[in-house]
Amino acid sequence: MSNDKGTIISFDTVTFGFVLNKPLLNEVNFSVKRGSKMTIMGQNGAGKSTILKLIAGLHKPHSGKINLTPGLTVATSQQVIPPADRELTLTDFFMKYYGEHTYDISRRIDEVLEVVNFKAPHDRIVKSFSGGQQARLLLASALIGNPDLLLLDEPTNNLDQDGIDHLTGFLLCYEKTCIVISHDADFLNSFTDGVLYLDAHTQKVEQYDGNYFDVQEQIAARIEKENMLNARMAKEAIANKEQANVFAHKGGKLRLVAKKMREKAEEMEAAQVDVRREDKTIREFNIPIQEDMKGEIFNISSFSMIRDHKAVTKKCSISLNKKEHLLLTGPNGIGKSTLLESLANGTAKGAHITPGIDVGYYRQDFSTLNFEDTVYDSLIDIAKDKAEQHVRSTAAGFLITGQLMQSKIGSLSEGQKGLVAFARLVLQEPGLLILDEPTNHINFRHIPVIAKALDEYEGAMILVSHVPDFVSQIRIDHILDLAK
Repeated sequence: MSNDKGTIISFDTVTFGFVLNKPLLNEVNFSVKRGSKMTIMGQNGAGKSTILKLIAGLHKPHSGKINLTPGLTVATSQQVIPPADRELTLTDFFMKYYGEHTYDISRRIDEVLEVVNFKAPHDRIVKSFSGGQQARLLLASALIGNPDLLLLDEPTNNLDQDGIDHLTGFLLCYEKTCIVISHDADFLNSFTDGVLYLDAHTQKVEQYDGNYFDVQEQIAARIEKENMLNARMAKEAIANKEQANVFAHKGGKLRLVAKKMREKAEEMEAAQVDVRREDKTIREFNIPIQEDMKGEIFNISSFSMIRDHKAVTKKCSISLNKKEHLLLTGPNGIGKSTLLESLANGTAKGAHITPGIDVGYYRQDFSTLNFEDTVYDSLIDIAKDKAEQHVRSTAAGFLITGQLMQSKIGSLSEGQKGLVAFARLVLQEPGLLILDEPTNHINFRHIPVIAKALDEYEGAMILVSHVPDFVSQIRIDHILDLAK
């Protein structure tokens, strides 16, 4: 294929996906040039991942046309590894994504793992890796075929800072075309040279040149300009209507003048710019705690961590009462998620949760949710004897309304699943919160609201997060570094 900077992909009035007769994407137009690094912006559930699936050919547009340069190879690094793939060995996993049998697959696996700064035995089962390690495997699975166009869907989820730095360096040096979805603003700004902004109100894509922060400023300035224009037109329309009423009462020829003034006012109202409804932010919320809790809620005297792919037991001494928050830290693959899971299901040796304590567990893969349940059923189930109106009001605070309430959880975007998980925690009223990477997939606008709720949580809390800015907003009373 040629190395020119011409367009390698374009959307020509593409419409896709109807919910209640409303398209998810409505006559979308944009183009991507060879070698560019593009970001897709938009709120949770707006259709960002859908655009990647349309490019990859997993979906077909209802109308319009998607144009790809002939022979263009496309690979996607998805948000999560599909359940069936988690049972594969590393060799079988990469064979599936390489797309053809080859005698030197072992060498190719080592080469692509080196690119993502990761080493592992080829016979190890995929599900045995941590969330951060699986994030690296997702990127490696997309790279092994050496595609012309790389599509990355939330690639920093579960990555520690070392992993994010390595990925950033890779993308800065990457000479091929890349389209990225991410809620990590600093990460995006480090390599982006253009933005595709998906407006959840108009269901259209606006294309901008520049880095991520520049584009955010351009969008904010445009919104302010549109609001000022609308305010001026609205003011003139009101003035025309008021004057028309005065003339109408005077009768005679002034009635005709009044009619023309009303028509002019209606024209002004119709001419007002349809201002985008900027991404909504979830309402401030608090997670109520279980009643009648006294004394110690949780203690841990030893834990298991992973070193050189082997489990090692270490001693510690931490106790949590009400209003005490524990942060678990350590690099990807050391066993943080495994420890949280064993704490939540009561199998962790050396750890003890006081009997009768209700545990609220937020898993990074949302596997505590039943994907076959509707959102409504999932929330009603955890809400116990709370009134339906209370459940719906709680859901609305997390932007879960209308059709979403009757949607199956499995059909939601990853970000929407996260909001459902938080709504469940509010309704559950737990005594102990166990949270594994609770900002993964979440729109960056929601993160300060979530941080405030966790900071103010008055039960006991155990948190894992690789996002320093998020952690800095939350009161932390104890830190357990698994690496020390």
